[in-house]
Amino acid sequence: MASSYTPVSNLTFRHLIFPLSLVLFEFATYIAHDMIQPGMLLVTAEFNVGPEWVSASLTGYLIGGIVLQWLLGPLSDKYGRRPVMLAGVIFFLFSCLLMHWVASIEQFIALRFMQGISLCFIGAVGYAAVQEAFDETLSVRISALMANVALLAPILGPVAGAVFLGFSGWRNMFYLFAALSAIAFVGLWRTMPETAGDKTQSIALGSMAQGYLALVKNRQVMSGSLAIGMVIVPILAWVALSPVILIHDEGLSRMMYALLQLPVFLAMIAGNLTLGKLAGRLPIEQPLRLGAWPILLGLLLALISTLLDSHAYLWLIGGLSIYAFGAGMVNAGLYRLTLFSSEAGKGSVAAMVGMFSIAVFAVGIEAAKYAYFSGGNRLFSLVNLVSGMLWLWLVLAFLRERKRCTLITPLP
Repeated sequence: MASSYTPVSNLTFRHLIFPLSLVLFEFATYIAHDMIQPGMLLVTAEFNVGPEWVSASLTGYLIGGIVLQWLLGPLSDKYGRRPVMLAGVIFFLFSCLLMHWVASIEQFIALRFMQGISLCFIGAVGYAAVQEAFDETLSVRISALMANVALLAPILGPVAGAVFLGFSGWRNMFYLFAALSAIAFVGLWRTMPETAGDKTQSIALGSMAQGYLALVKNRQVMSGSLAIGMVIVPILAWVALSPVILIHDEGLSRMMYALLQLPVFLAMIAGNLTLGKLAGRLPIEQPLRLGAWPILLGLLLALISTLLDSHAYLWLIGGLSIYAFGAGMVNAGLYRLTLFSSEAGKGSVAAMVGMFSIAVFAVGIEAAKYAYFSGGNRLFSLVNLVSGMLWLWLVLAFLRERKRCTLITPLP
């Protein structure tokens, strides 16, 4: 029998602990990358490989975030979100502990891939549960606030990593990530509601394939999923390549590199806070239109500044900061709209969104990497602007299809 959980419209402290525990786990998975970034050149030096391996850490992590989403979404639709989510936290915890014994760059990337599988649980299970647990206005506000907490990882991570590496080795960081995951496990175990579970649903491969094929044919799901990926490509490309840009090529210290992350991610937090203020006051589609301006103008500024001076990294950061404010305004609402654009199980829809958006992340990062090593900051900024323009095209297609579907069958 399907779950009869009623979405919450008024928060209590116990209701709040669930999304906070989920975002603590998300924070642990993100900081597992962001804290190690200042030390990635130490990792590559220890394993006697070149700086081109620096971005491979994030690429491997993101590929891990794709491989199980197709299974975890339907599994949580059938057996419930709680058991699947709790299993994911335990899996990440042990994959962090294993990092102590890596002896080559290939083993390092393999474990980054395993740790990246945690993204499957967050996207296909955890965030679907949040959308089901709370009503529309509350879920958008909570998602925006959760995004702010998650963004503390790229803000604090590089600074904390630079400080940590001053007195300890990079392997020891992963014990900290495991400890944060253990705390998140306790919070989720105590407070996560069961919002799904329908034992009549089939998880046979043929049945799942038919379900995903139907989602692939859904224009809203596909354009929304790809747009969610495209709008985040520039900031992930910056996370992946900024150690090479700022430390290796511009000769800055690890601490200066870490401090230069602050404008970009503080701007994204400001965008998320703005979205939280707008939620419930404007139609859910309106922040998408408002956020398009800073996204495109910021990326255009970054490109123009690097065309004038390929070493103008401060202007590059300024343009990315403007873009990041707009990106913070658009993603939580677009995720909600995409998730509820199909009548299929929300775990399956969330898995589809996650698979396609993370695939876009991985391809985008590799494109930005190739562009940077081929043409420096200029081609890097061009790839970012193209990502922003593709996002705008996909969002416009999404909104047109949503309007068409609303005219045919009024949405609830």
